[in-house]
Amino acid sequence: MLLCNSGRVPASSASCFLIVFFLLSLFPFASTASADVVVFIYHRFGEAQYPTTNVDTERFREQMEFLQSEGYHVLPLSALVNSLKEKRPLPEKSVVITIDDGYASVYTEAWPILKSFGYPFTVFLYAKAVEKKYRNFITWEQAQEMHKAGVDIQDHSYSHSRFGSKNPGMSGMPGMNEEEYRTWIREDFKRSREIFLKRMGRLPQYLALPYGEYNSLVHEEVKSLGYDAILTQDPGPVSEATPLVSIPREPILGNEWASMHHFKMVLNRVDLPITDTIPESIPLKDSMPEKFSARLLHPERYRPGSFGIYVSELGWNQAKQEGDVISFKNNVPLKRRTNRVMVSAREKESGKTAVRFWLLIKDEN
Repeated sequence: MLLCNSGRVPASSASCFLIVFFLLSLFPFASTASADVVVFIYHRFGEAQYPTTNVDTERFREQMEFLQSEGYHVLPLSALVNSLKEKRPLPEKSVVITIDDGYASVYTEAWPILKSFGYPFTVFLYAKAVEKKYRNFITWEQAQEMHKAGVDIQDHSYSHSRFGSKNPGMSGMPGMNEEEYRTWIREDFKRSREIFLKRMGRLPQYLALPYGEYNSLVHEEVKSLGYDAILTQDPGPVSEATPLVSIPREPILGNEWASMHHFKMVLNRVDLPITDTIPESIPLKDSMPEKFSARLLHPERYRPGSFGIYVSELGWNQAKQEGDVISFKNNVPLKRRTNRVMVSAREKESGKTAVRFWLLIKDEN
């Protein structure tokens, strides 16, 4: 008998991953009550020379042990996506593990640990780096080996560019017009898909956006290529109300965000379903939005007076509630190229913090 989350799976066993994938896809959850799922994002393992994207290997093992000891279920990404797509309830105490870029340490450090726990996971490959054999990245042979063993290999673009901007890396320089911008986005992802088909024998189903950058134009172009789901780097958990084009992930990296305190904290948050966000995630032309606001899908769930809106550049602001809309007025110009906006509240019944993020990127043309 294979005990996939028991820590007693032989390191050589690939069948455990396949069994988990098959069963969760067909019979995902016995309970009809929906919960929230946390999707983690990692990058490097045991590479202290890259502190902003690294997690210590022993800390990573400690986090995996915590998931096991606390009874968390580690799901394949496909099980989560299929449940969102088919509007099936999400399981309680469940997480998904994703790793971006495809650094060599995912093969040498992370994979052996994850195999020892029998945990499924997804690697999003920076196609150009693997194709050009950049130093410290896995090879296509290693990616194929991992895939044959049950590891999910998916797309992270060809060039790993900042697709949220019409003039990436050229601040103050003239940018692309909309047609050029859309073509640039579309052609980059077409190229990575062609490489995937050649090297992996299939097209990728899921896309993780480089740097987590997006806007409405990026979403439109990427959706047209046929991906089943798009993952960002906005923090926060996934609920039944999470759009398939904006699945959030909790970054685990650096000193503070790789700590056990932070790891446990994000596991205890819930999603705050919203719509009609102002400003929208479109290329932002007005550097001084008059207000930040969102419409709550379930205002009755939250404690009155607990609503807040956080903007990276402006900090935390108490939000005013009018019916199902929360907002605060603004008179400060935004100077940064990017800002993340977070709405938060306290749930009445559970007392848990509910959050939802979205990204704003200035149109610098």
